[in-house]
Amino acid sequence: MNPIPMKLSLGPVLFFWSRDDILRFYAEAAEWPLDTLYLGEVVCGRRQQLRSQDWVSLAADLASTGREVVLSCQALIESESDLKRLRKMVDNGQLAIEANDLGAVRLANEKKLPFVAGTHLNIYNADTLALMSRLGAYRWLPPVEMGRDTLAALLEAARGQQLEIDTEVFAWGRLPLALSSRCFTARHYNLNKDDCQFRCLEHPDGLRLDTREGQPFLAINGIQTMSDGCHALLPRLEELHAAGAGRARISPQAQGTEAVVQAFRQRLDGHDGSGSLLDGLRAQAPGELVDGYWRGQAGIQALEETH
Repeated sequence: MNPIPMKLSLGPVLFFWSRDDILRFYAEAAEWPLDTLYLGEVVCGRRQQLRSQDWVSLAADLASTGREVVLSCQALIESESDLKRLRKMVDNGQLAIEANDLGAVRLANEKKLPFVAGTHLNIYNADTLALMSRLGAYRWLPPVEMGRDTLAALLEAARGQQLEIDTEVFAWGRLPLALSSRCFTARHYNLNKDDCQFRCLEHPDGLRLDTREGQPFLAINGIQTMSDGCHALLPRLEELHAAGAGRARISPQAQGTEAVVQAFRQRLDGHDGSGSLLDGLRAQAPGELVDGYWRGQAGIQALEETH
């Protein structure tokens, strides 16, 4: 089977891990066959095991290995302290940012800082993508619910506008679906958001939420709602490339992230048999493997393997 000319990235950690776990994780990730690493707090401003300057320093250390390193910014800015942390990330003076909020786009544009337009910007058409490109975006992530056919049509329209921008697709992990001003984890423990006791630390892959019938449905991650299922596009990498994507993103999980990275790298390098690679990852996935959104169906639908 021929190699697939795409790059591989590691997205930011979306869950609340301890400082030691974060540092250990990125020390290991620095040795993995990745092209790009994203890091930073995206979900909740109360998660301060690492401060903004800590993230910047860690990113600078990782960049010294020769990889592309991008600082991911918080997606829901709720306070002046959140805004101050955002400014520190933008003012890092060296590295690009992943903008997950229009405020981050504005600050990056003012500083002439290149940025990645994150999935939380909800870019659904070529005109919006062109606007982001004019503001300084050199890469973008489609919304996680965007399917293959919609993405291919959008990128075809972008080429018609002579728009050249790298496309990165969320290819593995629990899907980040929505953010709220409420903290669902605190509510689960009957705590106030401002006195959450950082209970997210107890759930390094999120807290599963079942339906009344007992079917796994969602995962709650502080103020973030995620899919329970693990979005798995390993068997679809050729389709990603054919649609126009140049990069696949793996979202970190508490255990087994290295195995996921290695499996994706093997497939991109031409390993014959994504099915066998996928079989080795099923037990380590945080939930049932799904790919419904990519096929234009409900996102909860189980992975439909190719043959």
